[in-house]
Amino acid sequence: MERDLPSGTVTFLFSDVEGSTKLLHALGTERYMRLIRDHRVVMRAAFEPRGGVEVGTEGDSFFVAFPTADGAVAAAREITTRLADGPVRVRIGVHTGQAHLTDDGYFGIDIHLAARVAAAGHGGQVLVSSATAAAVGTDGLRNLGEHRLKDFDQPVTIYQIGDERFPPLKTISNTNLPRPASSFLGREREVAEIAALLQDGARLLTLTGPGGTGKTRLAIEAATTVLRDFGAGVFWVDLTALRDAALVTETIGLVLGAQGDLAQHIGEREMLLVVDNVEQVIGAAPALAALVEGCPNLRLLVTSRERLRVRGEVDYAVAPLADPDAVRLFCLRAQVEADDAVRQLCRALDNLPLAIELAAARATVLSPTQILERLSARLDLLKGGRDADPRQQTLRATIEWSHGLLTPPDKTLFARLAVFRGGWTLDAAERVAGAELDALESLVDKSLVRHADDRFAMLEIIREYASQQLEGSDGAGDIRRRHASFFLERAEEAHAQLRDEELDGGTKLRDRLERDLDNFRGALDALAADEDPQLSIRMVAALAPLWAGSHIVEGRERVERALGRDPAATHARARALDAAAELALMTGDVAAMPAFAEEAIGLFSLLGDTWGKADATMSLGIGIGESGDWAAALPILEKSVEMFREAGDERRVMWGTRTLAWAHAELGELDEARPLYEEALRQARVAGNRLFEGVVLGSLSWLATAEGRVDECAALIRQSLIIKRELADRNEIASGLGHAAEALAAMGRDEKAARLIGAYEALVDEIGGSEPWVVRMRDETWAKVLLSLDAAPAARAREDGRKLTADEAIALALDALDEGSATANPKATTRRDTER
Repeated sequence: MERDLPSGTVTFLFSDVEGSTKLLHALGTERYMRLIRDHRVVMRAAFEPRGGVEVGTEGDSFFVAFPTADGAVAAAREITTRLADGPVRVRIGVHTGQAHLTDDGYFGIDIHLAARVAAAGHGGQVLVSSATAAAVGTDGLRNLGEHRLKDFDQPVTIYQIGDERFPPLKTISNTNLPRPASSFLGREREVAEIAALLQDGARLLTLTGPGGTGKTRLAIEAATTVLRDFGAGVFWVDLTALRDAALVTETIGLVLGAQGDLAQHIGEREMLLVVDNVEQVIGAAPALAALVEGCPNLRLLVTSRERLRVRGEVDYAVAPLADPDAVRLFCLRAQVEADDAVRQLCRALDNLPLAIELAAARATVLSPTQILERLSARLDLLKGGRDADPRQQTLRATIEWSHGLLTPPDKTLFARLAVFRGGWTLDAAERVAGAELDALESLVDKSLVRHADDRFAMLEIIREYASQQLEGSDGAGDIRRRHASFFLERAEEAHAQLRDEELDGGTKLRDRLERDLDNFRGALDALAADEDPQLSIRMVAALAPLWAGSHIVEGRERVERALGRDPAATHARARALDAAAELALMTGDVAAMPAFAEEAIGLFSLLGDTWGKADATMSLGIGIGESGDWAAALPILEKSVEMFREAGDERRVMWGTRTLAWAHAELGELDEARPLYEEALRQARVAGNRLFEGVVLGSLSWLATAEGRVDECAALIRQSLIIKRELADRNEIASGLGHAAEALAAMGRDEKAARLIGAYEALVDEIGGSEPWVVRMRDETWAKVLLSLDAAPAARAREDGRKLTADEAIALALDALDEGSATANPKATTRRDTER
C-alpha cells in the first residue's frame, strides 16, 4: 500500500453524490446504477491523469490522494464541469496535509479534516481548506470564512472554487447567536433596515429603546440575516450580568477565544459582534469605538437603553410594534382570536413586546377584557415565568432597571415630566417642570423619553412609573398647579388667535389644540379641585373650538359641569354659556340653546362686550329656528349680522350671511337664499377661509339638487369634499358625507348613497354628535334610498359604509359623483327642512 500511495505532503479529496437515495427512488435501480457507473468514469478520468490514487470507494463516494494540491484542485474543477448538466450533483472537499501511512492506508487528523470539509458542502460545490488554498493560491477561490466543524476545537477557514451561490455550509456554524425558543413576529421592515445599515458600512450600530421594546430579539434576527456577509463569523456577547465597564473587552475576548490583545486577535477578519445590554457598562463605549477603529473589517451591533455617544456611532431607535403585529403576537402567545378587546389591550400596553408577552401569560386565567380592566396596576399585574430575566420579570422591574441608572437630578426631572399627558414641548418642560435641555436630552438618550419633531413624550407604561415617583415627592402639588396654569394660558392664547386670525377655518389651530388634548384634560381635572372655580370656566370656554371639532359630548359635559360650579357674572361665564349653546346644537338638544344664549346675551350686555353679544345672538337665532320657528329666528339673525358689521368683524359677517341664507332656505325662499349663499362664498374666497368655503359649497350643492341641476350639484359637492379632506375637520367631513349621500340618492346612485350614510354615522359616533339639520338630511336621504332599493341590500350597504375610514368614504363619494353626474337620473326633491 505504501508503495502505491503518495507520501509526505499529500492533498486529500473526498467526494459524495448529493441526494443519492432520492435519486435512486426517482430513477429506479437500473437507471441509477448506469448513472453511478458513468459518474465513476468521469471521476477516474479526472484524477488518474493528475496522479490521483483511489484510496477508497464506497457506493457513490470517493477518497482520493494526490501528490500535488494543483492536481487535486484541477481534477475537482474538471469533475464539476463535466457533471454540471447531468442529474448527478457531487460535493467535493479538498485538504492538504501530512500523510501518515500504515499497511491499512492513511490515518491522522488531516484525513478527518478533509472529510469534514467535504461533508459541509452541497451538490456541485467544491470546498478547499486554507492549507490547500495556500498551496495553489486564492485566484478563483471565494473565502467563505471561518467555520466550526464537528470534533475540531478551533474554527477552520474554508474556500470555495468559483463564485456560484450555494446555501450556507452545513457546519456547526461560525456563530454563537442564541436560538430563541419562541417565534419572531413582524418587524420585517426593521430587520431589513438594520441589515442594510450593516451591509452598507455602519461600523458601530446601536439599537436604542426603553426596556421591553424587543431590542435584543430584533438584534438576533437582524444578525441572523447577515451571517453570510461575515466570513469570520457573527458572535453574541451578553453583558447582562456585567457591572464593571473595564471588563467588557475581556468578556468579548472570552467569547472569541482570544489569547492576548483583542484587536490583534480580530485583526482584519470580517466579523460582526452583537453586544447586548450595554447601558449598565456605558463607560466601555470609548473602548468599543476604539476596537472598531483598530479592526477594519469588524462591525458592532449594540443594544442599549442609552446611546453610546461615541465617534462613528449610528443610532437606530427601536419603536414599539405596529398595531397588527402587536395583536398577532398576543393572539399567538395567548392562543386567542383577535377582537376589539385584544386590540385595545395591546394599545393600552403601548404595543411593547415585553408587556404583551407578560399579558399573554395571564391569559390562562384572565380574558383580554379582564386584563384590560386590571391595567390600572399594570406594572405589577404583568409578570413573567420563573425563567424570565430578573430585570424583566415584571414591567416594574424593567423600568426600575433604567431608573436606577439615572443621576439624582435626572430622577427629579423624570418624575416631574409625568405631569404631562400625551406629550409636551420644550417650552412646556422648561416652564412646568423646570427642565434644562441637557437633562431632558439625557432622558431621551436613555430611552425614558421619546422625541419627534418638536414634541417629547413617554410611553404610557413608563409615565405610570414616573407618576408614582412624582406622587412620592414633596413638590407634586406645585407641579400640577404649574401644569394647569400653563395650559390654561395656552388655551386662552389659542382662543384669541382663532378669533383674530382665522384664515383656514381654524383647522390648523385646532390641530395644535388636539395635540395637547390630554394635557388640557389633566389641567381641567386639576382645576376642578381648585378653590377658584372661575379657572375651570375660563378653560372650558377657551377650549370651545376643540370641543366643537371632535369632542362634542365630552365638551358639553365639561362646560356645563364648570358652569354649575359658580354663577358669578364674569366674561368667562358668558363665553362658556355661548359655547354651551353651540354644543347643545351639535348634540341635537336645540331646546337647550335659547336659555344658554339668552343668559350669555345678558352677561355680554352687562359687561359691554358687543362682539360677544352678537355671537350669542346668532346662537339664539339658530336655536329658535332649529326649534321650528325660522320666521321668528330671521330678524334675530339679521340683528346679529348687523352687530358684527358694526364691530368690524367681517369674518363673522360672512358666517352670519350664510346663516341668513340658511334661514331663508328653511322658509322656502330659495330666490332670497341663493344670492346670500353666493355672497358668502365670495367672502370666504376673498378672506382665504378654506373651511368656510367648503361649508358654503355644500349648501350650494343642496340648492342645485333641489332645483334639478344634477351636474352642477356633483361639481359643487366634489369641491366641498376635497377642501374638507384637505383641512381634516372631522365634523365638517361628516356633514360633507351627508351632502354627498343626498346628491347620489338624487342621481339614482342608491347603493353608494346608502354606504355613505353608514360612513357618516360611523364618523358621528366617533366625534360624539351631529347638528340636527344633518341628521334630518340623513333620514330623508335614507327614505329616498328605500324607494328604489330593497331594505335588505340597502341595510347591507349601510353597514358596509360604517367600516370605511373617513378618507375611504370621501374617495368613494368622489368616484361615485363622477360616475353619477354622467348617468344621472334625477329624483324629485321636496325637502325644505335641511341646511340651505
